[in-house]
Amino acid sequence: MTTQQTTFEAELSALMVEVLNLDVAAGNVDPESPLYGEGLGLDSIDMLEISLAIAKRYGVELRADDEANVRVFASLRSLAAHVERQRAR
Repeated sequence: MTTQQTTFEAELSALMVEVLNLDVAAGNVDPESPLYGEGLGLDSIDMLEISLAIAKRYGVELRADDEANVRVFASLRSLAAHVERQRAR
């Protein structure tokens, strides 16, 4: 069973599905499931595409050399929380 997505997680999930042309419904992305490797099975190129889409839509820069990326991209929930925190600045 998947955990319920917040409104922003659902928005971010829809963006990811659209940008990466994923074969999964945005509402079916478990916000606590890993994005990288296991879970959604995304790779570093997918993460780059997601980062670019987030920068374009929300004005939040996600840099490839940021040591926090492992934590930020751990799940949809952690990514959404990070983007929301950065937008609030």
